[in-house]
Amino acid sequence: MITFVGAGPGDPELITVKGMKALQEAEVVLYTGSLVPRELLDWCRDDALIANSADMAYEDIFKFIKEHHHKKFVRLHTGDSSLFSTTAKQIEFLESEGIEYVTIPGVTAAFGAAAAVNIEYTIPGVSQTLIISRLEGRTPNPESLKQLLSNKHSSFAFYLSISLIQKLKESALELGYLKNTPCWVVERATWADEKVYKGTISDIQERVSHIKGVALIMFGEFLHQKATVESHLYAQKYKKEGEKKSKAL
Repeated sequence: MITFVGAGPGDPELITVKGMKALQEAEVVLYTGSLVPRELLDWCRDDALIANSADMAYEDIFKFIKEHHHKKFVRLHTGDSSLFSTTAKQIEFLESEGIEYVTIPGVTAAFGAAAAVNIEYTIPGVSQTLIISRLEGRTPNPESLKQLLSNKHSSFAFYLSISLIQKLKESALELGYLKNTPCWVVERATWADEKVYKGTISDIQERVSHIKGVALIMFGEFLHQKATVESHLYAQKYKKEGEKKSKAL
């Protein structure tokens, strides 16, 4: 049995309890060393076999899995394994070999970054849609950036794109976004050395040009965090209407 575990965005304490228990029980752990904090391995047994996949090609990973799949095996990925984790290709291999697997979710970077800056992605009257994507670089994106940005009332979170932020700026301005549309970058969200850069689509690039590692880009009017309509959940007038209906019943 292979257990895919989402390690969370960086803070070792943001792994789920279920993920922590899987690490505690694992006989073998294959972790993404370039992104997963080493401290998470402190949960592992002293006699666990621990390997770093950072320098492995797919063939090396598959060989390692096939050699150890009969043990309690954890494949530890950063964030949540459903986003930008390459688990689909690994699962394809497991199914071809008849190897069983399960997945334990984790906290993804978009939510770690939101917590870092204390924001909500869904603001009444402003945005009720969150678009998670990446800008096209070496990895192609079947959805064009301009098509994504045409959803002007959405909140955007871009992964793996910090070196391409100029492309985001150019496309946004071409589509008529205002120069002062908020654009924030959270570098290494939830890690001990986390840094936050707040700017606009016109000036954020110069503030983050030095970043070479992991960073998440937030873009959109939702960053103002000002609703234009009242939420039905807590607005007093809706509560009164609900009370009237309850009494009528």
